[in-house]
Amino acid sequence: MLAVPDMAAPSAGLRQRRPGRAGAPAGAPGAAPAASPEPGLASAAPPLSPGTFWLTRIVLLRSIAFLYFVAFLVAFQQNKQLIGEKGLLPCKLYLQEVKKYFKGEVGLDALSYAPTLIWFLDWSAMDSTLDCLALAGLAVAAFVLLTGCANMVLMALLWLLYLSLVNVGQIWYSFGWESQLLETGFLGIFLCPLWTLSRLPQGSPPSRIVIWSFRWLIFRIMLGAGLIKIRGDRCWRELTCMDYHYETQPVPNPISYFMHRSPWWFHRLETLVNHFIELVVPFFLLLGRRMGILHGLLQILFQVLLIISGNLSFLNWLTMVPSLACFDDASLGLLFGSRLRERAARLQLSGGQRLSLGSCVRRVLNISLGLLIAYLSIPVVLNLLNSRQVMNTSFNPLRIVNTYGAFGSITKERTEVILQGTSSPDPNDPTAVWEEFEFKCKPGDLRRRPCLISPYHYRLDWLMWFAAFQGLVATVAALLWLLAGACLSRAVGFSPAQLLNSPGHQ
Repeated sequence: MLAVPDMAAPSAGLRQRRPGRAGAPAGAPGAAPAASPEPGLASAAPPLSPGTFWLTRIVLLRSIAFLYFVAFLVAFQQNKQLIGEKGLLPCKLYLQEVKKYFKGEVGLDALSYAPTLIWFLDWSAMDSTLDCLALAGLAVAAFVLLTGCANMVLMALLWLLYLSLVNVGQIWYSFGWESQLLETGFLGIFLCPLWTLSRLPQGSPPSRIVIWSFRWLIFRIMLGAGLIKIRGDRCWRELTCMDYHYETQPVPNPISYFMHRSPWWFHRLETLVNHFIELVVPFFLLLGRRMGILHGLLQILFQVLLIISGNLSFLNWLTMVPSLACFDDASLGLLFGSRLRERAARLQLSGGQRLSLGSCVRRVLNISLGLLIAYLSIPVVLNLLNSRQVMNTSFNPLRIVNTYGAFGSITKERTEVILQGTSSPDPNDPTAVWEEFEFKCKPGDLRRRPCLISPYHYRLDWLMWFAAFQGLVATVAALLWLLAGACLSRAVGFSPAQLLNSPGHQ
């Protein structure tokens, strides 16, 4: 007879299953042996559970590093002209005045007034010193940004380097986002293990105290911005501020023109949405995980719209960072590859915490951070509750917990400071030819399209906007005129007197 193997195979398979009973549980008498899993299934990553922040830490650290990189890049390219040896406001002279005020000593009083590493560095080559600080910050920030790895030492170094620049930057570093970057960066220190350099450092899970400190930061930023508007310019209550904002903001971009020409009802809707995002949405943080994620999505979307509609330096990019703490591993998993998600899931299953000296030190540090934030928040909360609220103010020299706010008042018309100079030896000569000096990004020539620079920041351009709407009567405006003239005289060979005597300086 001919053998028919194709028909014999099924019967053999049936004979193998006969000892087991259908539906019998594994391990029960008569149950079939459990089949070994397929190779592909054996290594499948378990799903990410909500409530942990291993992947959130990577996103936060890279975001903070990106903002540090931009800030140090601005410092490297502009510090010499602004606070260098021949800058508009040399930081060497500033530190000498501080030292003189404190009786010629660099003691605790001088250090607490202006905390900066420059006290201990060489002042004879200040330009090189400023460049070294900025380049060191650029290098460390680039490392964290590219690798996603950081420890407390690296993050503390970034914070200390930028603090050193801000505290000698004088009026050029007087913007609210400088303090906001320092506070955000300070919290970033406590996200990391002390020494380990790993994206997922085993035994060092992100502390919930640090995560909630980031959430407290975005809560204060948005609520402070909303309250300063409601208590400030009447146009915010009348819903008309957006009729003027795009035209009169510090440095418009190409999209600002089209936003300004939107219909009136669109501007009213914008103002209402602004109040909702800044005054209502922050309280979503208190309503559980899903509402917290919704809060994060709305805040990030709001900041993206602001980035599209104007050049507000790196302020809006920076404001997105603490909103990232609203997302846990389960909500951010899609941003990462399968291998990293698998490692994070296994850390979730193991608990991620190993009892060691390092973990005990980190726990003590995190608890201390929580107590410090709570203590330093007292004047900030009192300021929020005060009808005479002030914005963008630091209550301590280290700028750890600050008040924030933006556009409490809106200018209704745009005034520009126009700088002109002449190479004529006699500025009063009727035949002297006066030429206008164009800034990098400040509006001037009506034929020039507005620039698009965010998150980069031209510090002089911003301060000329302040000088313009103050009517050129404030002392700050007059100082800027004189200093700008001194800077331009070195560059193109005419004197500050020629600049101030220009017929176009009005």
